[in-house]
Amino acid sequence: MVAGAEIVAWRPAVAGVREVLHAHMTDHAYPMHTHAAWTLLIVDDGMVRYDLDRHEHGALRSTVSLLPPHVPHNGSAATPTGFRKRVLYLDSSHVADELIGPAVDHPVLADLALSRRVHRLHTSLLRPGEELEAESRLAFIAERLRGHLVGRVDAPPAVRDPGLARRLRDLLDDRFVEGVTLAEAARLLYAHPTHLVRAFGREFGIGPHQYLTGRRVDLARGLLLDGMPPHTVAVTAGFYDQSHLNRHFKRVLGTSPGRFARGGRLPVVTGEEDEATGPVPIHDRRDRRSRRTPIAP
Repeated sequence: MVAGAEIVAWRPAVAGVREVLHAHMTDHAYPMHTHAAWTLLIVDDGMVRYDLDRHEHGALRSTVSLLPPHVPHNGSAATPTGFRKRVLYLDSSHVADELIGPAVDHPVLADLALSRRVHRLHTSLLRPGEELEAESRLAFIAERLRGHLVGRVDAPPAVRDPGLARRLRDLLDDRFVEGVTLAEAARLLYAHPTHLVRAFGREFGIGPHQYLTGRRVDLARGLLLDGMPPHTVAVTAGFYDQSHLNRHFKRVLGTSPGRFARGGRLPVVTGEEDEATGPVPIHDRRDRRSRRTPIAP
């Protein structure tokens, strides 16, 4: 590890994302170098100073920096305490190489909404199994980045396409266990990814990834009540692992899968009166309390 640096990096299972990097730098200075991918940078603490194409720039907490591929740049802390940053390295499927010129001229984007979106994307990338959510968030980020680079950041279009939304719902119903990528859904339904997500959200009030997760939780409930162990339920219902199942199950139902399964038995009647047969005789109450109450016709 570089002196004065704490670095975590990984490659997520999200198309177009070559690498995710989270770093805390104090006294390390990057020399001039290039990347083969677009560098999307947000700063969580401190400030980064860098040179790009012989011009000095600064990355602050309130801004987003987009550094183009193949253009030399460096980087160092602008404050004595260093900086914390999160970086996505994106291939040209999200931002085309013909936009390198505008990115060289204006690499710093003062766009708070974009910064928040990038933050939420990083949060979803930390959780294995949330690829559809990450793909959806990345599609909107890429759309906004392209808007900045061509000088036209428009308000999100008002989308109403109920037929497309229902076709996507049908696809998710068919594939909710094995899952489907946003790119595949867009290809199968002949729609742009952002249009697809907007149409679904407008029609059903939730994102495609939320709908898919809800279907998995619903299946998991039934499997738990059938007596299947939670770790087996997680894989069978399409979750990444049991931790993934636990997180969403508790978020939806307010309890863990294990507690839900243990509670999946008919309750024992402890009252002094039987709904079907009337008052329970004193001498019979002890025995009757251990029996299940019959349902009145």
